[in-house]
Amino acid sequence: MTDTLLPIALVEAARKVIDANRAAGRKIALAESCTGGLVAAALTEIPGSSDVFETGFITYSNESKMELLKVSQDVLETFGSVSIAVAWGMAQGALNVSKADVAVAITGIAGPDGGSDKKPVGTVVFAKAERDEDPENIIADTRAFANEGRGSVRLQAALCALELLMPDTAP
Repeated sequence: MTDTLLPIALVEAARKVIDANRAAGRKIALAESCTGGLVAAALTEIPGSSDVFETGFITYSNESKMELLKVSQDVLETFGSVSIAVAWGMAQGALNVSKADVAVAITGIAGPDGGSDKKPVGTVVFAKAERDEDPENIIADTRAFANEGRGSVRLQAALCALELLMPDTAP
């Protein structure tokens, strides 16, 4: 695909996600923070993606995480916006307010500022929630991407989120 503003690797990963979820009969949703809609943009580069991609939320501020995805203020204050607890709340929220079968959330610190000793720039947290799964069965992970600039962190995070959207039964 040459008619795209996005990196080819990102679009190709999105194509695999769309094809695999279409084959599995699954609809997907996203809750993006540090990627700012990059994953949704990649998915919608694929013609016909609307039969798989249900919805996406860009909840950059803590207020939008609380308002749109019902992430608890207590969780945000206790753990911080870049935490497994918040990512999990975002994924559950996206699933709860959509008709999707699976939702992936991404929250992190893309830089160049905002990092700390405990959460340096490049820290990104992911969570995946699936409809009809036990909500106590948390699928989440924290990744430390190389801080090679804001764009690099966001691209690495988007690629990781796309991997999480692949059905477990995909070939």
